[in-house]
Amino acid sequence: MSAVPGRSDRLSPNQLAKQEQIVEAARVVLARDGLAGCTVRAIADAGPLTKSAIHYYFADIDVLIDRAMAAHITAFAAGLREVAAKHDEPRARLFAVLEEYLRVFAANPNAAFLWFEYWIAAGRAQHPQAIDVMLSSLTELLAELLAPLDVDDPRARARALLSYLLGTVVQQRVRPRPFAALRGDIEALCFANYG
Repeated sequence: MSAVPGRSDRLSPNQLAKQEQIVEAARVVLARDGLAGCTVRAIADAGPLTKSAIHYYFADIDVLIDRAMAAHITAFAAGLREVAAKHDEPRARLFAVLEEYLRVFAANPNAAFLWFEYWIAAGRAQHPQAIDVMLSSLTELLAELLAPLDVDDPRARARALLSYLLGTVVQQRVRPRPFAALRGDIEALCFANYG
């Protein structure tokens, strides 16, 4: 998606770098202040560029927020993939990634609030495409982790597992449980034979 309609193919490497600086500043603001606090002024204060530059590269703040949220999810998924790469045994790899997934949200409670706040805003604005890309990215990762475990329909199990994780993130804010206590639920969800 181009932030400057019709011009992305003509942006210089320097201009593309400025766009990325703006996206990174927006990521910082989103993580710190949430969606409501992510204004052009706050982004300018958090980054090296002026409000005018931000408006030049991103005429629509929603496009900038979409890019910043996508960058958050990309970094999150990359971190999960790094955890996966540390484990050779497929089952250990899956559980290490799931434990890290929940650990990240427990350590950063604002991340969970931001994620859901963004989803609600995007749903109300009737542009769920960005959310779909995020969900697909995480579902694909989970399906890749489940595939070598010989489960039936890894993609369907991955979707169910992601739904479980999303709900668990919320529940952990109210009634935290150690990962060992959640493991049985995950085992049943991933490895039980249905039908």
